[in-house]
Amino acid sequence: MGNPEAQSPPEEQHLGPVVRRRDQITPGTTDQRLLDTEGDTEWVHTDPWRVMRIQSEFVEGFGALAELPSAISVFGSARTKPGTPEYEAGVRIGKALVDAGFAVITGGGPGAMEAANKGAREADGISVGLGIELPFEQGLNPHVDIGVNFRYFFVRKTMFVKYAQGFVVLPGGLGTLDELFEALTLVQTRKVTRFPIVLFGTAYWGGLVDWLRDTVVAQGKASEKDLLLFHVTDEVEEAVALVTKEVGR
Repeated sequence: MGNPEAQSPPEEQHLGPVVRRRDQITPGTTDQRLLDTEGDTEWVHTDPWRVMRIQSEFVEGFGALAELPSAISVFGSARTKPGTPEYEAGVRIGKALVDAGFAVITGGGPGAMEAANKGAREADGISVGLGIELPFEQGLNPHVDIGVNFRYFFVRKTMFVKYAQGFVVLPGGLGTLDELFEALTLVQTRKVTRFPIVLFGTAYWGGLVDWLRDTVVAQGKASEKDLLLFHVTDEVEEAVALVTKEVGR
């Protein structure tokens, strides 16, 4: 083959789809740079590498959930304590959704999420947890049968909507509100159709509903019909009946 160092530099260089000529030719090859173990590691923090991580998260999520049967995503506070009425309501909702033929998807954490996963597991249903990397992350709760952990919120949120036929939203904080208004926006803008959203707990959600009606709608920032995008109830049976009816089950 001869000594590569003795060969004259090429006049044209092909780097995948890129062609370089004259003084734009770079030394070495892509494989050579890949296999070279020396050099800094700053490249793992660059935006192109982040794009690959984001892509891999979508691929992993799609692969793990592609064969999931009809499912409902249940949201609520990670701070809900076991034994409280809210926690027990989450357990009952998880069980009732399984009895209605749904898998149950949550954020995989403690509190209300754990309650819904527990109810689904106790009813011998499919219990799914979609976790997120956080500084105070506690890991997936023990009642999750299929778990996927994500780095990026927006990838995780896509999975919540793509693989669910509706949302049941228990009392929760900022993360719960984020998921709720994301879903409302997608339905309002018709990015998704036939997507029921049920808020569980009239006392908890009443103030928000009043604000939407008396301030947001009243000032023309939303229309009156937008208040029909969700339902509010205190009854487990009604919550399940609403999501079942709207998805045509």
